[in-house]
Amino acid sequence: MTDFEVDVTRLRSGYGVKWGDLDEGVLGAWVADMDFPVAPAIRRRLHEATDFGYPHWPGGDPVVAAFEERMATRHGWRPSPGRTRIFTDLIQILQVVIETTTRPGDGIAVHVPNYPPFLASIERAGRRVVALDPDGPLDRALLADCRLLLLVNPHNPTGRVFSRAELEELAGAAEEFDLTVLSDEIHADLIYAGRRHIPFASIGDDAAGRTVTATSATKAFNIAGLRCAVAHIGPSRLRAVLDRFPLDYFGQPSTLGRVATVAAWTECDPWLSALLDLLASNREQITRWAATLPWDAGYRPPDATYLAWVNCAPLGPDPAGFLEKKARVRLSRGADFGGGSASFVRINFATSPEMLTEILGRMSARL
Repeated sequence: MTDFEVDVTRLRSGYGVKWGDLDEGVLGAWVADMDFPVAPAIRRRLHEATDFGYPHWPGGDPVVAAFEERMATRHGWRPSPGRTRIFTDLIQILQVVIETTTRPGDGIAVHVPNYPPFLASIERAGRRVVALDPDGPLDRALLADCRLLLLVNPHNPTGRVFSRAELEELAGAAEEFDLTVLSDEIHADLIYAGRRHIPFASIGDDAAGRTVTATSATKAFNIAGLRCAVAHIGPSRLRAVLDRFPLDYFGQPSTLGRVATVAAWTECDPWLSALLDLLASNREQITRWAATLPWDAGYRPPDATYLAWVNCAPLGPDPAGFLEKKARVRLSRGADFGGGSASFVRINFATSPEMLTEILGRMSARL
């Protein structure tokens, strides 16, 4: 099997929800997993791991070292030593930050539409979603009643990459209203030519001191099931709070999650470069397809990610449901992302060009 071959039989018989949850004959283009096999270097390192006892890292946690080096070499930001903690995933990081920096009833500012589990975490915690427009000017007045700013950059579901000017404006507002900032940068390695990821904590000293930077190798390297994420804790008062929790209160990722993450960040950049070439070609195919829609979708190709956000209002109140029933393709429902997005669908194009052609062809036949 080549690095980017798509074997639907393998996908349907595995443990992944993207294909395992589908009825026979339905094609999966919904949840944000890729259809490709894991990079060879990651597979090799996992196979080499033979000791599954209690872990021992005599030179310090290797994930911390890999994270700090990757931020410096790939994204131009040198994280402060001693401030990085390992978690299982970004949702856990968000929940920990919510519980330690806000109180029930507090507002949390977030660009909406947004990743559904983030919105659900805020609501379940008894906090309020204060919706910011990811494409419009910043309404600073909305931040006056907030304690936390959740920044998803690159943005999910639109794929927008925020510019330095936009990040500087957000940083100024965070300073003005004394907000803690949780910056989800999990898609930072999936940016297309002409755009650049700027870590929020690199904007300035004040931003660095109030920002929790959260990331993981899971999206760019397709290892979400191995459950390993990183949080760089900028705020000193938050670090002090976390230090008071009992040892291992938040649990720990497994040895295999750490092994895979280190391999991804230190050995797999050639694989990632080839992946980005394939995704860029698929992105162009989506753009051409969107231009053929019998309505003006106002489509904007994503700056990053492998997710296309498409307005399908003429298909009714639930376009994704319509397309699953009529075209036998499952997409992510726009309504789940909040902000009056029910007319949208999110298309995952991290698949082979042939599979993407089949997916788009089925959809076009039912429009």
